[in-house]
Amino acid sequence: MLALRPKRTAKPPRTSAVSRTRKTERVAVAPPALADQARARLEELIVKLELAPGSIWSELQLSERLGIGRTPIREALQRLESEHLVRILPRLGIQITDINVTQQLLLLEVRRVLERLIAENAARRAMPEEREQLLRMADTLEAMGNADVLKFLRYHYDIKRYIAACARNEFAASAIAPTHAMSRRFYYLHYRKAHDLPVAARHHATVIRAIALGEQSRAGAAADALMDYVEELTRATVMHKS
Repeated sequence: MLALRPKRTAKPPRTSAVSRTRKTERVAVAPPALADQARARLEELIVKLELAPGSIWSELQLSERLGIGRTPIREALQRLESEHLVRILPRLGIQITDINVTQQLLLLEVRRVLERLIAENAARRAMPEEREQLLRMADTLEAMGNADVLKFLRYHYDIKRYIAACARNEFAASAIAPTHAMSRRFYYLHYRKAHDLPVAARHHATVIRAIALGEQSRAGAAADALMDYVEELTRATVMHKS
């Protein structure tokens, strides 16, 4: 007769140090909405130059200034670093990046290619309801030509994200976001000399309407014209300094 082996009681699986770390990381991640809010508010402070180029801040200072916890602030800063608006300096703090015309012109080389790609793709891929929304956005943006520049830039931020979503290419959307962030700050610094907000609004509205109407080649051409204008404005800042 075979002896029956006693049943073994199943032991709970061991939790490795890596697993424990991952659990801790999951708990520490901020709710996306709060991190998004922190990022948007920090970007606006940087764009408005209230966080001056070259200045250094601590996470605690920024957390207290915004009234948002340090975890979402930290996540927002990591995103802003990828957008070249801040530089995280270990043990020193967070430095706001300087504004450099030469770097801005290099950035525009990349932005030009991406603006055309996204405009053409959005013209081809946008859904009917998105096209209707884009037409409304174009009218609203053009009407802001005589509005407060910050109100214009906030709406510009929303529109650019919306168009990138309509293009349905997440890689292009991720690539162009930093160029828009840096361009907004550069524009805010120099727009008073140019007095061109109505012209800028008209260029953007032309691109948006071409996308909304599904006119792919016209959307690409309008994006090129927009970037010609942006580059001309950027080079003019060098002339103003000399």
